[in-house]
Amino acid sequence: MEFTHKPVLLAECLEGLNIRPDGVYVDGTLGRAGHAREIAKRLAGGRLIAVDRDQAAIDAAPARLEGLTDRVTLVRGNFGDLAAILERLGVPSVDGMLFDLGVSSPQLDEAARGFSYLQDAPLDMRMDRSAPLTARDVVNGWSREELRRILWEYGEERYAGPIAAAIVKAREGKPIDTTLELAGLVKSAMPAKARREKQHPAKRSFQAIRIAVNDELGEVERLLASALDLLNPGGRIAVISFHSLEDRLVKTAFASWTQGCTCPPDFPVCVCGKKPRAKLIGRSVTAGEAELNDNPRARSARLRIAEKL
Repeated sequence: MEFTHKPVLLAECLEGLNIRPDGVYVDGTLGRAGHAREIAKRLAGGRLIAVDRDQAAIDAAPARLEGLTDRVTLVRGNFGDLAAILERLGVPSVDGMLFDLGVSSPQLDEAARGFSYLQDAPLDMRMDRSAPLTARDVVNGWSREELRRILWEYGEERYAGPIAAAIVKAREGKPIDTTLELAGLVKSAMPAKARREKQHPAKRSFQAIRIAVNDELGEVERLLASALDLLNPGGRIAVISFHSLEDRLVKTAFASWTQGCTCPPDFPVCVCGKKPRAKLIGRSVTAGEAELNDNPRARSARLRIAEKL
C-alpha cells in the first residue's frame, strides 16, 4: 500500500539511529507512521515500540504498517511516560529512540481538530482528544496575565500584551469559539507592519496555545529526564524539534549528558569524578533544499542525535 506522507529528515534519522536488525527501538511520536515503517523494515528479530497519545494515530497504524505489524508494538500514551510504558511492557532498556516533536500532518490537515488558523473549526487543539483541557478553555478561561505569559514564553510573540488584552475584551461580550475568530482577534491586535509579514499573524499565538493545551514542553522535559537511563550503552536518541523552545530543551539536556569534569579549571586534578554519559553524533541537522522543495513543512525542523556511552 502506498502512502503520500513524507516523514521529516527520514534518511538522516535512519542513519543516525544506526539500526541493528535485532535491536529494540522506540518511535515515541508515531503520527502517520512514516518513520516507524522505515525503522520496522530494517528489523529482523528486533522490535519497535510505537507510541502516540492520539488514538487516531494508533487506529490508523496497522494499515500503514501492513506486513510489518509482527515486529511492532503499538501503545497509546505520552512519550513523557516512556519509562512507565517500557516497564509495563517488561522492556528494561532499548537500543534507540526517535521523537518527532511536531504536530502530525493529520492533526493539521483535519480542520475539526482546531490546530489551523486557516480553516474554521471549534477551538480544540488537543493531541489526545480524551484530555479535558481545550484551546477554548484556555482562550476563554485563563487570565489576561496568563495569556500574555504563554504567548510570550511559548510563542515568542512580540505583541503578547495587546493580543491578550484583545482576547479578554472580546470574550466579555461572548465566548471565543472558533479558530478563525481567534485568528482574527490576534490579527486585529497587531500593528499593520506586523500583519504584512510573510508569516501568518496568528502563527505564533496558535503555537503558544497549542503548547499550553498539550503541556508539550513539560512532556519533553519529562522525557529528557529519563531517556538516557532507558538506553543501552551504544544506543542512540534522535529528536526532531520544530521551534526554538523545544530545541533549547534538547540541546541543554544533550549538553549535560556529554559534560565531563566540572571542577574549577585551576584544580590540579579532578575531584568531582564526573564523566560524560553520552556523546553527540554530528552536529544538528536541518532539511536540505531537495527535501524543502518536496515537503515545505520540514523548514523549521532540526534533528539532534546523541549516543549513550
